[in-house]
Amino acid sequence: MDFNTSTALITGSSGGIGEEFAIQLAQRGAHLVLVARRGDKLAKLRDTLTVKHPGIVVDVITADLAVPGSGAELEGKVRELGRSIDVLVNNAGVGLHGKFVLQTPEANAAQIQLNCGTLVDLTARFLPAMKERRHGVVINVASTAAFQPTPGMAVYGATKAFVLSFTEALWQECRGTGITVLALCPGATETEFFDRTGEEFLTDGRQTSQQVVDTALAALDKSSPTVVSGLRNVILASGYRVTPRKLMLAVSERLLKSN
Repeated sequence: MDFNTSTALITGSSGGIGEEFAIQLAQRGAHLVLVARRGDKLAKLRDTLTVKHPGIVVDVITADLAVPGSGAELEGKVRELGRSIDVLVNNAGVGLHGKFVLQTPEANAAQIQLNCGTLVDLTARFLPAMKERRHGVVINVASTAAFQPTPGMAVYGATKAFVLSFTEALWQECRGTGITVLALCPGATETEFFDRTGEEFLTDGRQTSQQVVDTALAALDKSSPTVVSGLRNVILASGYRVTPRKLMLAVSERLLKSN
């Protein structure tokens, strides 16, 4: 897929998978709108990318997308910049680790808002213009956690199941419109995600952000709504089809326990 001179909005782009999307899309000649809470890291990434790729424009928007109404505010800032979004990468997300009963209602509400609410909101705000132009890309970052319940990260897994279902439905609705929709399902990846949970788990077989983004960009040229990154993750994600639900819950809980 040709990204040259297109404009990509990437949420959660101050590190990890979002940062890697920015790096790889910049290499392909895309202009960027980088969004995250950490403005200092975004500014550093912008400076690095514009030095390496002087032909692109990189805008930085600092925003907390876990706050209700943040999608509308972000859309307004993009409009003020005069940017038309061709590629939307809904990457921002958070996961709480531990038993649900020990988590606060406020933290889980913020998790649902970020992982689901704002993702849907941003898609709703930028997709119609793509449809009018009959050209665009929407990549929603789900997870292999989307394929089965995840005791120990109950709300996180449920939010990613929502993202997967929403994105696959959107893929079907957008067929024949010139818009490419993809649900990206990474497994455990070497990012700050695990640092933020304050726990060590899923330490074996982690992929790099580069491997995940390589998989996503390669999948855009194929006619599939979903891609799972990594053969091991493909096998694990497909296990739900043949594993009894009760056994699957026990295995999933064991995998997510802290080391």
